[in-house]
Amino acid sequence: MGHTYAKVKIYSADLSCLEEVELLVDTGSMYTWIDQRVLEKLGVKVRRLWRFRTIDGRLLERKIGDATLECLEEQAPTMVVFAEDEDGRVLGVHALEGLRLEVDPSTGGLKKSEASLAL
Repeated sequence: MGHTYAKVKIYSADLSCLEEVELLVDTGSMYTWIDQRVLEKLGVKVRRLWRFRTIDGRLLERKIGDATLECLEEQAPTMVVFAEDEDGRVLGVHALEGLRLEVDPSTGGLKKSEASLAL
């Protein structure tokens, strides 16, 4: 199976402005990394600085904030990382679950997932 990409809309805090970007769907990444210039243009506020350990063991510090994302007509608020030039741009698991989306192994694309309730 190849890489899965998704067209994602990112909204300003008041939902009046948006930018559409294409992100690599990365089920190995907890969080969504979006170009910091896009987030700044939309007025996404920096909440704090977090540390992230890369797959090769490096420690990075990046700003995080909150944004509303939309994909496949599903919309949800989520935490986003302000990606710097050398960082990947990815749609992570936290946002996927909030949007109720999953990778369909038969097509390699995204699909809406069913909500389940364990009784």
